[in-house]
Amino acid sequence: MTTGRPFDAVIFDMDGVLVDSEPLHFESTARVLADLGVRFTAEENDRFVGWTDAAMFDALVGRHRLRVPARDLVARKIAFMLELVHERLPTMAGVPDVPRRLAATGYRLAVASSAAPALIRAVVDALELSALFVALVSSEEVPRGKPAPDVFLEAARRLAVPAARCLVVEDSRNGLLAAKAAGMACVAIACATTRHHDFSEADWRLGSLTELLAVLLTRRGGP
Repeated sequence: MTTGRPFDAVIFDMDGVLVDSEPLHFESTARVLADLGVRFTAEENDRFVGWTDAAMFDALVGRHRLRVPARDLVARKIAFMLELVHERLPTMAGVPDVPRRLAATGYRLAVASSAAPALIRAVVDALELSALFVALVSSEEVPRGKPAPDVFLEAARRLAVPAARCLVVEDSRNGLLAAKAAGMACVAIACATTRHHDFSEADWRLGSLTELLAVLLTRRGGP
């Protein structure tokens, strides 16, 4: 694909970028662990932002010496999350308008998230954006989760766009590191949960998704 602009595709992280769901993830994980008598703190949660549920619960089972298999805890958390998505799904500023405008101007769009595939689909459907995204990719579908680049490289493969022509939108340091490891430019837009993360390697740091339009619809050069 050849255009007069530096990127052909935009790959969005989901949690904290399209929807303000990081608090919902924290609430769901805390509920799972509370049923087992374990208190899950915001400080502990911060370590796992950007991790897959499987990797997080593997670590938590070991740390708290739980006798429940991690896969069972993952299933419980996803069930809680799906309930919350249907009850309340706060969107980030610029959603759904920004993805719609980018798709209308010819950008190929994908979601690449650490969330479970069923949860990604539920969120995108709830946002009524399913028709715009060429690919929905979960870190559960690739060998390694963020900060490894696998999920972004798989998204580029499904988009049929070279990594260097993809721009990633992320809200966490793990996501930023994954994008850079994939050889992709990255826009960092911190959410309330990740304001303290180090985004020094980002190509752009923006205050909201709305500002992405100025980057992509007016630029003709690289980052």
